[in-house]
Amino acid sequence: MKKMIIFDPAMCCSTGVCGPSVDRELLRVSTVINNLKNNGILVERHNLTSNPQIFVDNKEINKILNEGGVEVLPVTMVDGVIVKTKAYPTNKEFCEILGIAEEDLKANIKKPSSSCGCKGGCC
Repeated sequence: MKKMIIFDPAMCCSTGVCGPSVDRELLRVSTVINNLKNNGILVERHNLTSNPQIFVDNKEINKILNEGGVEVLPVTMVDGVIVKTKAYPTNKEFCEILGIAEEDLKANIKKPSSSCGCKGGCC
């Protein structure tokens, strides 16, 4: 399985729901990543504010930041290769980059059973 890492710009949270207005793009990306995790696909995400050392330690990210500044963020890497800069992957790009079906981007909601499974009935 491919390993995706997203390097976010400095921000207070990755969900897009903090501050005076909702950032729809951050909310979309957070939802997609959460759904991917729920479907067994791991995507790491690092925020420049909360984990700056990983930006220094990763040679490719360090190089691209030194050349282009923080304006190159967000940066998406797959298997150690930078595949996108300056914007988050679209839903279609997530599928193409990770080699997954669109179904993997959707929430995996379990349907409630019609019975509780108790023997002898419920109280």
